[in-house]
Amino acid sequence: MPFIECTTSRALSAEVRERVKARFGQAVSALKKPESYLMVGFREEELWFAGRRCEAGAYVSVSLFGRAAPADYERMTALVCDILQQEAGIPPAQTYVTYHPVEDWGWNGANF
Repeated sequence: MPFIECTTSRALSAEVRERVKARFGQAVSALKKPESYLMVGFREEELWFAGRRCEAGAYVSVSLFGRAAPADYERMTALVCDILQQEAGIPPAQTYVTYHPVEDWGWNGANF
């Protein structure tokens, strides 16, 4: 049950969002999670890093049911940074990725 919220400092076209979403769907396997339960959200927001406005920056928040191993988080961070650099031109040095393991997760009228 992962949810990936991708906030960028620049607008992403529908085509870029579609490619990023598809690649996030593949990348989530690094966390031992299936794409079939993945939800992805996109937001555009003004971001600041090291006291300067980011022309090309991103904050990616990954919530998931349960926990992953530290090595899995490391691999996912590398994948997220690669995806955003290749598809949206956002450099890894301007990308933060955070992880939020969740114990109680609801879907379809019930909790897991």
